Order: sequence, then C-alpha cells, then structure tokens
Amino acid sequence: MTSRPATSQVRSVDDHRDAIQQLLRPLAARPAESAAVPAALGRQLAEDVHAPVDLPVFRNSAMDGYAVRAASVVVAPVTLPLAGVVAAGNPGTTPLPDGAAMKVMTGAPIPPGADCVVPVEDAHSDSVAVTIERGRSAGEFVREAGTDVRTGELLVSAGTRLAPRHIAALAAVGVAEVPVSRPIRAAILTTGDELVPAGSTLRPGQIYNSNGIALAAALTANGVLVAGVEHSTDDPGEFHRLLHAATESADVVFTSGGVSKGDFEVVKEVLQPLGGQFGSVAVQPGGPQGLTVVDGVPVLSFPGNPVSTIVSFEVFARPLLRRLAGLPEIETWELPLLEPVKSPAGRRQFLRGRVTHAGVTAASGPGSHLIAGMAWADVLIDLPATSTAIPAGATVLVRSLSAAPSR
Repeated sequence: MTSRPATSQVRSVDDHRDAIQQLLRPLAARPAESAAVPAALGRQLAEDVHAPVDLPVFRNSAMDGYAVRAASVVVAPVTLPLAGVVAAGNPGTTPLPDGAAMKVMTGAPIPPGADCVVPVEDAHSDSVAVTIERGRSAGEFVREAGTDVRTGELLVSAGTRLAPRHIAALAAVGVAEVPVSRPIRAAILTTGDELVPAGSTLRPGQIYNSNGIALAAALTANGVLVAGVEHSTDDPGEFHRLLHAATESADVVFTSGGVSKGDFEVVKEVLQPLGGQFGSVAVQPGGPQGLTVVDGVPVLSFPGNPVSTIVSFEVFARPLLRRLAGLPEIETWELPLLEPVKSPAGRRQFLRGRVTHAGVTAASGPGSHLIAGMAWADVLIDLPATSTAIPAGATVLVRSLSAAPSR
C-alpha cells in the first residue's frame, strides 16, 4: 500500500489526467506471454518477429502454364516437346531439357533450367507437345525465392496490434506462436444502496446499476480484460472486502460512486485513510474524483452519476489505456457548432454531441444523469474552461466516442 495525502485542491483536467497516467504508466512493463498465432488476433506483439524462412520459400510459378527457356520461344509460334508435368507440392528437382517445355501449375516449383512461364492462355497442347503462340521474356510469371521477405528480415514490429493481415504473414512463414503483451486486467466496483441489477423489480428509491455494465463495455472495447464486476452497498466493511478481492485479481481498479461531499460516501470513507486523494476537478460532468494506490494497485474512483462515470473514463483513462493496448489514438477534429451553447465558468465542459454533414450539435443537455441522451451522441464536445457562451458557427474541438474513426 502506498499512502498519498488527501487534498481538496481543485485540479485542472490536464493535471488530473497526468496524475492518472503516472499511476498507470508502469502497466506498460507488464510481462509478455506466448500465444498461438490463430489466437493472437487483436493482441499486442511484445517483441519483433523476424522471418524464419524466405517467402516465397522456393522459386515457383505465378500461373498455370508451361515452364520454358525464354530463348526457346523468341520466335513464336513454336512447338516444343513436353518433358513432364510439375504440380504444386512436387519437389521440382527434374531439370528442363534443352528445347523442351514442362507443364507447371500455379505455385509449383520452376524446374531447373527454366527461366519463364508461358500462361496456358498463350498455348495449346496434346500429350506429347505444346505450341507456344506468344514468346515470353526471362523472369515472366516466375516468383523468385525471398522476393516477399528474406530469412532474418523484420516481419512484424513489436507493439503492433495483430490484425488478420499480420496473422496471415506469420502463418505463411511457419510461425506457430508469438510473444504478446498480457492484457491489462481491470476490476470494477460500483457502490450505492440504491442500485439493483437489470432484470430486478425496482422498489421505491431504487435505480438500475448501469455503471458496472458501462465500464466493463468501455474497458473491453479499449483492449482491457475485465477481471470482475462487483457491487457494494454503502457498508464500509463490504466495500473494503470487495476492494481487497479486486486488487488481488487486477492491475487497476475502477470504482463508481461514493466520492462526493455528502453522507454515505463509502469509497471516500474507506480509501481516504489509506492515502487516497479525493477532491474536485474543474470539469463538467465528473467533478468529484479520487486516486488511491492499494496494495500496489491503482484505484481510480469516478463519481456515480452514469454520464459522469462514462465521461470520466473517456477523458481520464481511455487515451492511455488505448496506447498501452496498441490501439489507434482517439480521433479528434474541429467542427462548427450548429447551435449556441453555454458552459459553466471555470470548468472544462464535455458536452455530448452528434455530428452531421454541417457540423456538430449537442445531443442532450449537460446533466450528468442524462444517460439515455448520451446514447444519441457520437462525440464529446470539448469546451474550454475559459468559455461561458459559445455562439453558433464557432469552431469547437470534438473527440470521437467510437473505437473506429467517425468520418
């Protein structure tokens, strides 16, 4: 356990994000593990992989046709005796006799002595001879060994997030297993007596627990392995027990709720004596935030309102988690604002926005409870803390909520 002094100082968004990055940066040094190539799709390569063989492995035909010496077909049409057939999988060690042709299939070895291939479309044959209607130059339709990659050359670089094209290249050179970075493991701990799981019958004063599901989805979409999702009541003993289990199974723990200034703030009550930093960040939504290290594991504590939880993850955790997972950077760009908006003085506001062909508009109000409205958003509109009223037509920075580019 690492102790940190409690603080009530209001932090800027950038300062709080930097503090989180400092806590999470050591996760870049997590150990590698071996994965079979078919199972490595989507994993981050931990070490450079060099080709163990040439590709193509041997000199072979790019077409179904006839292997010949180019000198034999300079004057076409010309009829040459057939000296045999070379199929794919044939060792291809029989030399081509002078003045003859061998039928070859696509991918079959080029017989020693041949230097080009005449496609079947340019010839006609019977069982003993072939008439070549068009001559070919040396090298045509011949795939030389190593023209794709040579033994020892870099095939895939460390840090690459393995896509189907990388899997294909690794399999083509015969690599069976690759070293990949172990995924970051995250545990989620939601809090609040009022929360019940989906599917339950709501009693007076109760609401459905969306934060656990939302955080799990957000983490999974950004390359993090969710090690567990648990919920605690506002009982400090229960929260402490679940937190201890979470730090044993995860590299980082995310909590939601219990971090503000009211009564029954169980997260703050338990973690502050352990050195947790709890205070306000100059942001809307998501002002109350907490950071703690428990048993060597970073614990990121977000406020409990659903939109605050999601926006906190998007702004403070997602960018670094994506880099650690080898995923592309979050797309940001500038767009004209289609309607005027207001923003609280001194707070950097992240409005939920919807992009159209003409610009961007707010998808819902600024309230941190408007989770259904957030479903209509595809970007966050980043409004600086120095702005209180932004007119229609002004250019604003937007940040994609999608895993893939939005445009």
